[in-house]
Amino acid sequence: MPFHPPRRALPALLLAGLAAPRVARAQAPWPDRPVRFVIPYPPGGSTDVIGRLVGNALGQELGQPVVIENRGGATATIGSLMVSQSRPDGYTLLLSNIASHAIAATLFRNLPYDPVRDFTHVALLVTTPTILVVNPAFPAHSLADVVRLSQQAPGGLDMASSGTGSSNHLLLVRFAELTGAKLNHVPYRGGGPAMTDVIAGTVPMMSDTLPSALPHLRGGAVRALAVSGPERSPLVPEVPTFREAGIDLINLPWYGLSAPAGLEPGIRDRLASAISKVLAAPALRARLAELGSEPGDMGPADYTRFVGEEAKRWAPVVKASGAQAD
Repeated sequence: MPFHPPRRALPALLLAGLAAPRVARAQAPWPDRPVRFVIPYPPGGSTDVIGRLVGNALGQELGQPVVIENRGGATATIGSLMVSQSRPDGYTLLLSNIASHAIAATLFRNLPYDPVRDFTHVALLVTTPTILVVNPAFPAHSLADVVRLSQQAPGGLDMASSGTGSSNHLLLVRFAELTGAKLNHVPYRGGGPAMTDVIAGTVPMMSDTLPSALPHLRGGAVRALAVSGPERSPLVPEVPTFREAGIDLINLPWYGLSAPAGLEPGIRDRLASAISKVLAAPALRARLAELGSEPGDMGPADYTRFVGEEAKRWAPVVKASGAQAD
């Protein structure tokens, strides 16, 4: 038989029905205000270039501004820690990367965050090769020249990177191990400041990611000796790979989108969907290609697993380098 509530119960039921829409209306859809996107490096480096490119496109897709905030220092761990301690409401995001979420786990004795557990990993954004560049006045024109000159110099040769324990630093360490080159690592707080000193001749050479170095290469401010990808980059086809020079060395830094742990699955999936659309856009893909970068294709589950695997893969490399940070 159909249920007929008592007449005196009808006002209460009607009030309850009217209250529900008011509760729903009080919960604004995400995002309803600007989103902060933390780049854990200073302005000017490849991380900043890629982060701003993706961040601007993501803001257009979400319908809210994505405000870039550079928080560099300590091999990208300062900005990463700040995000891990932020509210998981979708309004603070991080450009996670190989340094902050793979290398740092071994580099730091007491890393104040767990690269997997303390974040909600959303998507892999891009991968990009590394390139070895020198000041135009530096006499080396090949990797063999670098090895020879470093062995002839009384104290070896100085070589800059974006920071201690960065993938650029570990590339140099591995290069020295494989060739016997005598190199003195000069760490900087990001690729931008390091490049400034290489151009000025303060340091003769550095390892940098291709997107960061490319404008300086095209302007003639630096010269390139080798790229770290499995094959030559179409952007600098005249530059050989390390493997072509007889050095078995491949290095592909990566960048992803992450948020604090505990992010609501609905917001996480909304972000992942937005990133998928952003990376599929022909204009952005063309721009990434101009920078020598490849768009990623990992969603939340795959990227989370990837970050954990990368931390394990880099652990023995960091230990072998002897690099350590507090």
